Amino acid sequence: MKIVEIFGENYRGKWVRSRTACRGVVTEDGRLLLSHESATGQWMIPGGGLEDGESERECCVREVAEETGLLIRASECVLEIDEYYESDRYVSLYFFGTVTGSADMKLTASERLAGMEPRWLPAGEALEIFSRHADCAGTDEMRRGLYLREYTALRELLTESESIAGGAEGDN
Repeated sequence: MKIVEIFGENYRGKWVRSRTACRGVVTEDGRLLLSHESATGQWMIPGGGLEDGESERECCVREVAEETGLLIRASECVLEIDEYYESDRYVSLYFFGTVTGSADMKLTASERLAGMEPRWLPAGEALEIFSRHADCAGTDEMRRGLYLREYTALRELLTESESIAGGAEGDN
C-alpha cells in the first residue's frame, strides 16, 4: 500500500491531533460513485471517521452505506493519504468497493442540510472536478484541501484499477 503526504501551507511543523477516515472507491461501468452536496455543490468520495472498536474495512462499508444507501464489499486498504494542516494530521484510507446490495441512508443533520446524495459520474469527469482544487485557494480552504486529497487519490488509483481507468482514458 502506498502512502502519500500532503502538507498545507498553514502546517505548523508538528501535529498534536489526528483523525482517521475510511473512503470507498466504488466503480461500475467506468463510473465512480460520489457523494454530492446539492446545497453547496461540493463533491467527495464517500467515507468518514473511524469509530472506536471498528476495523478500517468496517468503517468504509458503514460510511458508504450511510452516505449512499449502497452496501459494498471492501478490498484491503489500497492507499493512505496523510494531510497536515495547522497542528492536525488527517489520515484517509482508501478501499475499492463492490456493490453487494442496498441499505437505508443514515445522513447526519449537517449532511441532510447540505443535501447530500449519491451520484454516479464518469471517472474522467470526477477527476476533472477534483483537478480544480487550486481554484478554491484563498476562498474555500476546506474545499481546496478536500479536492486536492480526492484528486491525489484518484490519480494514484486510476493506474491501479482498470475499471476506473477505462472510464477516464486520456486523464492519466
